[in-house]
Amino acid sequence: MNSPLTTQQHMNQQFERIVAQISRVVLGKESQVRLALTCLFAGGHLLIEDLPGIGKTTLAKVLAKCLGLEFQRLQFTSDMLPGDILGVSIFDQKTGLFYFHRGPIFTQVLLADEINRATPKTQSALLEAMEEGQVSFEGKTRTLEKPFFVIATQNPMEYAGTFPLPESQLDRFLMRIEIGYPDRAAEKQILRGQGAQEALDNTEACMDKADVHKIQQKIRQVHTSEAFIDYVREILHFTRTSPHFHVGLSPRAGLAMTRAACSWAWLHGRDYVLPEDLQKVLPWVVGHRLCSGGDRTEIPRKELLDIFTRIPVPV
Repeated sequence: MNSPLTTQQHMNQQFERIVAQISRVVLGKESQVRLALTCLFAGGHLLIEDLPGIGKTTLAKVLAKCLGLEFQRLQFTSDMLPGDILGVSIFDQKTGLFYFHRGPIFTQVLLADEINRATPKTQSALLEAMEEGQVSFEGKTRTLEKPFFVIATQNPMEYAGTFPLPESQLDRFLMRIEIGYPDRAAEKQILRGQGAQEALDNTEACMDKADVHKIQQKIRQVHTSEAFIDYVREILHFTRTSPHFHVGLSPRAGLAMTRAACSWAWLHGRDYVLPEDLQKVLPWVVGHRLCSGGDRTEIPRKELLDIFTRIPVPV
């Protein structure tokens, strides 16, 4: 039987293989790949916000394929109804009964493409699924299969015909990342026709849902010291009292920071978490939860990092 250390080393090697395989599809974006995997292995949902054509959908597809999980893509539009996500009941004339036809949400990885094109009513159809892992429809509750991840995309610069995500919806996403333009070398490969589709077609699963569940269980067992918990608490208190922010972070945001930091630590070879792990993921966990105290606009990531460096690390 493998010792816990050997098992962790094996999983860490597996994680590095997944990063390498995804990076052959999404070129030059290893840091974003690591953040996305950190989010999903923590059991969280991921929001990818960036320009069209950057690779948001491709990243979602290859993540699901590498993890060996069932994948569904749902293109959000302004005329979409909650039933288009959850499913519908259809009357069978032969039996005289209604039968529930499951919607695309009954999967393991749901890509909610351009989520902010749907109305708030339709967006809210995801809330229960993202928070509780279940769907309530016509008086009956149906449990979603685990693991269940929502990867949503939105375009921050195209506001015509869109509905901004309310704070309650944004808070359901553990992390929000941007992909950004490719670097010069990666873009040259793309322009030469070495596109993502062929690499995606040739991608093989590195694990299955049982492996993903096992990693999630291990991450929940990562040791958090009193000093680390004090550090998280200091960050929460700082956001609630600082004039930089309109509204401070909630206790749920503190839990999100802890989950993401534990996931980052374990996937990078440790069964204990350090303040440095939290610093690695902090801007992507809190960036969509905070706005400035003056005009309530979003705070740039670099400015966020500068603000949080003022918080002393407990010893």
